[in-house]
Amino acid sequence: MAKITPKIRQAYTMCAQALVLGRVNLDVVDQIGLNADFPIFSVGRAAELADIHPQTLRQYDRLGLIVPQRTPGGARRYCLRDIDRLVQAQRMSQEESINLAGITRILQLMEENRQLKRQNRQLRRRMEGNVVFEAAADGEVIEVQRIRRTTPANPYRRAILQITAS
Repeated sequence: MAKITPKIRQAYTMCAQALVLGRVNLDVVDQIGLNADFPIFSVGRAAELADIHPQTLRQYDRLGLIVPQRTPGGARRYCLRDIDRLVQAQRMSQEESINLAGITRILQLMEENRQLKRQNRQLRRRMEGNVVFEAAADGEVIEVQRIRRTTPANPYRRAILQITAS
């Protein structure tokens, strides 16, 4: 497992907290350049973030509801996608009284839908020719949308251009 800097860990933690509070979703995580599948959180930290008992996480893993990645030593590591699934599973279980088999299927369908939407957005950007590739914070190659400016960003440059054009 690669060692990560405290700032990157903090960014993932803040993003996880925003996911739990419902302020962002996994699409936003993709847009800001974080890898939603990067295994960063231990069982204890994931349980703390999602406000779930650690034993519940272990039970979800045994049932196949949320299966975290494993370190070479066998320790569970949760990613942002897992945190999002935990929060949604808790909400469906407690607020909507859906059983675990139903939650598993709903989460699968939601993930398939999200992936299809993501692929659709990527294909549209490629067709428009507005795609540039760059490295994310964790080293993964990602696509970013090219920004085309019609006017200079600096207001002073804009004013100078307007004066010289007159």
